Amino acid sequence: MLAEELVVIDGDSPLWSAARPFLDAALRLEQNGNDYAWHGWNKQQIDVFLRALPSHCTLVVGVWEILADVDTTVEQELLSLGVVCELVNREVCSIRTFDALTSSGLKPTKELEPGFEDALEIMRAARTQVAPVAWVLFTDKMTWNEWVFAVAEDDGMDNGMIDKGELLATFARQGRCVLMGSQTAHHH
Repeated sequence: MLAEELVVIDGDSPLWSAARPFLDAALRLEQNGNDYAWHGWNKQQIDVFLRALPSHCTLVVGVWEILADVDTTVEQELLSLGVVCELVNREVCSIRTFDALTSSGLKPTKELEPGFEDALEIMRAARTQVAPVAWVLFTDKMTWNEWVFAVAEDDGMDNGMIDKGELLATFARQGRCVLMGSQTAHHH
């Protein structure tokens, strides 16, 4: 799942603080094997997903948080998590935030919006700077948290395991997230 020599690019980015806990969880999953579960995730489930990917590709995640100004009732959508994971031979070998993509022409992350135009620019920058994009997930923070932290009803048998892929597909069908990339046709 994780390469022996994982490189974190732009670890001083403000977006990195939102990504770091997920890297910590991935490390725990990697070290504890198939019996360990973290919020409905286990190593086996992730390995199955990774085996279906091209040998060199990227996975891109953008999560926007909707903040409302109480005085003006104006809503603002701010990027709260924006990462690109580079995979080589189905192992994550580098992680960078969207801030690192500005050198490839991406506008500053404070200006990125959860729309089609910016999504295409993020994908272009990831492809130009890193590798072809296998999957992109863009969503809001509430849907992200619901997906990442969802667990199955506790029946004592499955350790809270849930089919995260099916749950994400359900959210996509409901319009709660956008999945894009070269791999979407292969999984439906």
